[in-house]
Amino acid sequence: MKRFIFGIVGLFALFSLSSCGYNTMVKLDENVQSKWAEVENAYQRRADLIPNLVNTVKGAANFEQETLTQVIEARSKATSINIDASELTPEAIKQFEDAQNALSGSLSRLMAVAENYPQLRATENFQALQAQLEGTENRISVARRNFNEATQQYNSTIRAFPNNLMAGIFGFKAKGYFQSSAGADKAPTVSF
Repeated sequence: MKRFIFGIVGLFALFSLSSCGYNTMVKLDENVQSKWAEVENAYQRRADLIPNLVNTVKGAANFEQETLTQVIEARSKATSINIDASELTPEAIKQFEDAQNALSGSLSRLMAVAENYPQLRATENFQALQAQLEGTENRISVARRNFNEATQQYNSTIRAFPNNLMAGIFGFKAKGYFQSSAGADKAPTVSF
């Protein structure tokens, strides 16, 4: 009988301790998902600027069509990758980041080619798009940092005792981080 009572008291104590931990894990999980939405919004903003940029550049005489095609294709691939916020695995984040890096690379090539067109660089529309693109790259950097910070807090919480017990019971799993390639933490150089 004593074992039964101690068992009930032990279970009650465990669930008392874990209920606060559970609620914390839920809040932190929601925070990670919110930060992920900010990352997606920042990248979407960049993707939305690209058609205007491409149309502006198309107006330049003899502009390299291959470069424009690469940008359009990279944008299409980058916007086709959608990750469910509840499945932020390292593999899924890497796939997303790889597509975004390919788009960044094609944009950098576009800007480098645009250097050869002084009449293009002088237009107000092109200058405005340049400023918006630079601002967007900064937003992306901030959003990724905020996401990684929220993910670190969440992952630390679900790994700490006794939360790790409750995390296992309730299916809380570690989330992935942005593991950007070398130099990807800096906005692409955009000079006109």
